[in-house]
Amino acid sequence: MSKDAEQFPWSAKLALLLGKGVLRALATTWRITVVNSAPWRQLRQMNRGFIFSLWHGQLLPLLWQHRGEGVLVLISEHRDGEIVARAASWLGFGLIRGSSTHGAERALISMGRELQAGKEVAITPDGPKGPSEKFAPGALVAAQRSNSFIVPVAAGADRAWRLKSWDRFMIPKPFARVTIAYGEPAKVSGTSPRAAAEEGPRFEQLMAEAVRMAGG
Repeated sequence: MSKDAEQFPWSAKLALLLGKGVLRALATTWRITVVNSAPWRQLRQMNRGFIFSLWHGQLLPLLWQHRGEGVLVLISEHRDGEIVARAASWLGFGLIRGSSTHGAERALISMGRELQAGKEVAITPDGPKGPSEKFAPGALVAAQRSNSFIVPVAAGADRAWRLKSWDRFMIPKPFARVTIAYGEPAKVSGTSPRAAAEEGPRFEQLMAEAVRMAGG
């Protein structure tokens, strides 16, 4: 257990408990439409590990959409990440702890091992603290090392609250029409981690296309 987990305050635990109930009550009213899920589902049927890439600000509806599927989520070891980690566990996700600044190499090794074993990993390449919608190299390096596909995924809502945070975190309102859109699975073209890390702009474009399909 991390030091932050051991120091997780009771006030945060209470807020998380209340938040679970609010999320369940809210999310069960969403009217969700899924766009272009066949390609990644084929990868799952083939037991091919792959990476879901999603922007941090769209995390909530995507966590709900993939609840209970056993997808592994890369979550920061910062204290702020502890709340997300506990929420993700409650929703049936596995955890890989680390970020671009804390535990990065350990997280990359863990991701590569899980991907080669046929597991699916979800990464917010602009998390945990931005800049928003900029593709950090971690997911690209993990994909290159494991020869895995990256599947862009985005969420949009016709009505949503936006927090005043760096990522303008989206919370779809009750009875919102939520669209979940998946881009085509893509591999990095670089043959080394250094070359893969330079493909951020290309994958930002792929993410932008997924956002467009989601109506964002």
